[in-house]
Amino acid sequence: MKLMERGLSLQEPVILDALPIGILIVDVEGKILFQNRTAVAWGMLGEHLVRQMDWMKIIQEDMLVREQVHVNERWYAYQAMSIGLKGRSQEGINAFGMMVIEEITEYQKLKKELDEYRTSFQDLQTIFDNSYDVIYVSDGRGITMRVSSACERLWGMKKEELVGRSVFELEAEGVFRPSVTRLVLETGRKVQVLQETKTGRRLMVVGTPIKDASGRIVRVVNASRDVTEIEELERELHQLKSIVEGYRRQIVKLQERREAHGERLVYRSKAMEKLVALIERVAATDSTVLILGESGVGKEIIVNYIHRLSSRANKPLIKINCAAIPDSLLESELFGYEPGAFTGADKHGKAGLFELSHEGTLFLDEIGDMPISLQAKLLRVLQEKEVVRIGGHKPIRVDVRIIAATNQDLQYLVEKGKFRQDLYYRLNVIPIIVPPLRERREDIIPLIHHFLNLYQSKIGRSITLAKETLELLEAYDWPGNVRELQNIVERLVVTAESEVVTVDQLPAALKQRTSSRSKQESKGEMAAEDKDGVDVKRIIPLRDAVRTVEMKLIRMALKEYGTISNAAKELKVDQSTLSRKIQKLNMR
Repeated sequence: MKLMERGLSLQEPVILDALPIGILIVDVEGKILFQNRTAVAWGMLGEHLVRQMDWMKIIQEDMLVREQVHVNERWYAYQAMSIGLKGRSQEGINAFGMMVIEEITEYQKLKKELDEYRTSFQDLQTIFDNSYDVIYVSDGRGITMRVSSACERLWGMKKEELVGRSVFELEAEGVFRPSVTRLVLETGRKVQVLQETKTGRRLMVVGTPIKDASGRIVRVVNASRDVTEIEELERELHQLKSIVEGYRRQIVKLQERREAHGERLVYRSKAMEKLVALIERVAATDSTVLILGESGVGKEIIVNYIHRLSSRANKPLIKINCAAIPDSLLESELFGYEPGAFTGADKHGKAGLFELSHEGTLFLDEIGDMPISLQAKLLRVLQEKEVVRIGGHKPIRVDVRIIAATNQDLQYLVEKGKFRQDLYYRLNVIPIIVPPLRERREDIIPLIHHFLNLYQSKIGRSITLAKETLELLEAYDWPGNVRELQNIVERLVVTAESEVVTVDQLPAALKQRTSSRSKQESKGEMAAEDKDGVDVKRIIPLRDAVRTVEMKLIRMALKEYGTISNAAKELKVDQSTLSRKIQKLNMR
């Protein structure tokens, strides 16, 4: 631009003073030649800005500089340029510089607000377009103004195909039915309906009216949620819950198989594996069970286990040791008594254990020690499913599962007349024979670790058993079975002198018995070298020889296997045959 085209006259200060902007005229050295009233009113601002400019360069190169500055919480925009002023030289035109300053604080505020609105709008647009639900906005006449991108998924139409169209037309075409916007416009209030689309989807739609100050509806905003997918998710959730419940039942069943009233069945042997499988089949029935086995093999734990797995698990499990209660009290404990039935009887009477076990399980431990006089009454309960209290006459119906246990040979007691044969058959519906620990040595180490963990947790000590110690314990016969093993482990945890238990810390009796057994086994191996198994040193009558050998074999079998039934099994004869021989040989 030529200087003449921007020529100004310094003879017109009145006009410049009237302007609401600051104007300053400077020479090539930046010296202020003129400033109007607005520039003067702004104080040192103009001088400060002028000093920052390279006026020589601006004037010579006819430059235009535009900048903004923030001073004392106010915003200013300024321009620096070259101008031509008349009447200053002989040629009539001289080159000078001019700075124009304008306050733009309000403009900046508006610009900031606009930027914020623009950012908010962009955020809302992003939310709008990425919403899982369909957001549908129409005006007060039902004309579609805006639709989120999810419309294509639910209605099969792009948003460009919907914008500008009337909801009344779309409803008539079956794009969606009913039109929530129509219902809102008709009722003037918020509406919620279940809507079906032409794509076969089911939507839960909420329509909300937006009104102006006069109460006129200017917008209707709909939010649509795909209920079809929710219903599918609910079905899937129901299926998953069923699967989880199935797994939960299986886990509970597995836990119940391993635990009974907090007690675990710990085993590794095939013998116990078969036994547990039998117990689990038996538990599912209400049949009477007779548990046989040596003292300490864990008969009571098996009773707990059976009850826990049975349909009576939530009902009482009541136990009584028939050998621990005097005969005179056992009857009243089992059958109860009426008021005044005998001297010292409670004036209100007392319910017996059969009544207290109603719908549950009654465990009769040491059944072989029950007096013969009570066995008849027990037999009647088993047959009639009812009891009569002492001193009473009225039968009381009871639904009780009976589990009995003994470490005695009931068949032998029957032969001796000490146990009723009819009661034996009633009890021996399902016999469960628990093998002694010496016949299932694979279970010894797992049981040791189980009891170690149990007592270490209770007592707060941590010990381990040396390899030699474990080997000796595994070789031990355990005449007291699991109960003896449990007691030994508890003793070791309490009394161990160090964290590693060596053989020398074991009880002397245990070490001595194990050593003695080893010597006997060694002798047995030497004797076994005789292929006939009989060492004949002199001639005696054949009848006496047979008698002597039978007695030795029977004594050895009874000592080794504990019961007549087990001994008979090892000797390959019937239990009744063995019982008769014992009686004939006067071995009892």
